[in-house]
Amino acid sequence: MQWFFLFFGNNSTQLFLFVLRYLKNFRMRHARFIARTVLVQNGQVEEAFRALNRILGQEGVFEDYRRNRYYEKPFQKRRRVNFEICKSIYNEDMERRIKFTMRKNREDPWVGR
Repeated sequence: MQWFFLFFGNNSTQLFLFVLRYLKNFRMRHARFIARTVLVQNGQVEEAFRALNRILGQEGVFEDYRRNRYYEKPFQKRRRVNFEICKSIYNEDMERRIKFTMRKNREDPWVGR
């Protein structure tokens, strides 16, 4: 099992403890944690925090943490998963409709104006 290597110094104990707590029950079925490193350049700790937060947010770590903080009953999980599926289908359909509406090579509906 590989770990995050956080080179933040003494000011990062809270974030480091969060990552350690999150990784404590971690299993290798998730490949997104392999060799994730954030380096502090020229003492810019806050910029490194932002980079780490962006990486963790894009990979869905915070969402997983918030979702797994409390037990989720099976019917709630089914409801959430079904909602996410419906939402993704809706978003895909809306994106397709918007692309269709915004296409460039269509006739001008107001000819002569």
